[in-house]
Amino acid sequence: MSEANPRFWEIFFEVYESLPRQGPGNRACAARALGLCRDLPQAPAILDLGCGVGGQTLQLAELVGAGSIVAIDSHPPSIERLQAAIPERGLARRVRAIVGDMAHPGQPQGSFDLIWSEGALYNIGLRKALDVCHGLLRPGGYLAFTDAVWRRKNPPPEVRAGFDQEYPTMGWLEDDVAAIQECGFELVGHFTLPDEAWWEDFYTPMETRIAELRGKYANDAEASAILDQLAEEPELHRRYSGFYAYEFFVARLPLAPSRPEMIQAPSQ
Repeated sequence: MSEANPRFWEIFFEVYESLPRQGPGNRACAARALGLCRDLPQAPAILDLGCGVGGQTLQLAELVGAGSIVAIDSHPPSIERLQAAIPERGLARRVRAIVGDMAHPGQPQGSFDLIWSEGALYNIGLRKALDVCHGLLRPGGYLAFTDAVWRRKNPPPEVRAGFDQEYPTMGWLEDDVAAIQECGFELVGHFTLPDEAWWEDFYTPMETRIAELRGKYANDAEASAILDQLAEEPELHRRYSGFYAYEFFVARLPLAPSRPEMIQAPSQ
C-alpha cells in the first residue's frame, strides 16, 4: 500500500489524530528534561515546534506553571484539536496554538527562553532545525528536543526500510551531539526515553484505535489493508526496539556568541 495513496493518509490521520501523542514521550521524561533547564525565568517564553495535537504542550504548561507557550504545527486539524483543549485546561491566557511552518515559524528572532520539540525536528532536517532554533532563542536560552537514533548495527531489513522511508538521514547518538555543538549550542545533557514512553500515550492507544477502526472498516478491503500496514509499527517495536531509540537532548545557547560568523574581528 503506497503512502502516496490519498486513502492512506485519510486512515492514517483517523488513527493518529485520536492519540494523546503522535510519537514517543511521557510526562516523566518531559519533567526530567525540564529539570535540566536549571535557570529559566520564572515566566519563560516557550515555543513548541511541531506540536501535533499538543499532548506534550499541555503537560509542559502544567510543569512550568507560568509563562507563555506558542505551539506550532503544519496540520490544521491537529491545531484545531489543541485549540479546543486549551480552554478546557484553563490555559487560554498562557498557550496559543497556530498553524505554521516549522522551518519558517514567523516568530521574532531572539524572543524565546525555551524551545521544545518532541519527535519533530527531523521533518526539516536536524541541522536546519538547529539553525532555526538558534535564531529564535535569546542568549542563554534552552533547546529541548527528542530525536530517533540508531543503537545497534545491522538492523533487520524491515526496520531499516521503515526508518529509511520516514527518516533516511537518521544517525547515531554521536552524530546528534556533533550537530548540536557544531550549530553553536552547548550540550547540557541527554537521556534515552524508556520503553514505557513508547507505549503509555502512543503505541498502546494506537493499537486500541486500530482495533476500533477494524470494526468500522470490516467490509472495506483497502482500509483494512492500511490498518494492517499501520499496525506493523508497534509490532516491529515489540520485536526490535533494541536497534533504535529516542534520545532527549537539552542544549543551551551560550550567553556569548558561539558561531564563527557571529564573532566580530578586533578593530585594527
